[in-house]
Amino acid sequence: MSSLLVDVQSRIAAATLQADRALEAVRLVAVSKTKPADEIRTVLIEGQRLFGENRVQEAEAKWPELRAEFPDAKVHLIGPLQTNKVKQAVALFDVIETVDRPKLARALATEMQRSDRYLDCLVQINVGEEDQKAGIAPGEADQFIALCRNELKLPVIGLMCIPPADEEPAPYFALLAKIAARNDLAEISMGMSSDFEVAIQFGATMVRVGTAIFGTRS
Repeated sequence: MSSLLVDVQSRIAAATLQADRALEAVRLVAVSKTKPADEIRTVLIEGQRLFGENRVQEAEAKWPELRAEFPDAKVHLIGPLQTNKVKQAVALFDVIETVDRPKLARALATEMQRSDRYLDCLVQINVGEEDQKAGIAPGEADQFIALCRNELKLPVIGLMCIPPADEEPAPYFALLAKIAARNDLAEISMGMSSDFEVAIQFGATMVRVGTAIFGTRS
């Protein structure tokens, strides 16, 4: 087994135990965006089954073939989703982590009803309120989550965030966990290669790790 994958798994386990949480409380989402099918296959052979992709088209090119070999693999969409790609996304992915605006939420609800395929969803919160980042502002989170769940009947199971790149992530992770608790949402997707151990301390149930498993992207 690849020493990189084992190292990440060991670090997740250590951080989880240090946070006094059950080992199974945190799942690893291996971020395979931009990586060719052969590299992903290696990690699948090593036993990893949960992956994250950023783009619908890229995932469409890789995952049908990989899924034929590894039918128990699960793929999350962790990048921005355009409304004109909703039909493909609902057909292809297992979880949508980036529900970030009412128009997208409505499009997803319509397509899930049309196709009778209901995917678990996470609402993306723009915890740093950064202009260049997608996501719902923290102050509007409760209202948006209620819209998704109550009016649109979307299967919202949790929240995700990407904190500001050059700031201490802990306050942002704490904010996301607080919003999740307030809305009785069990899943919290936060933490990447550089900060997943901190995210686990603040209650992450899924960490999205790419570089530490696959190496630097070209």
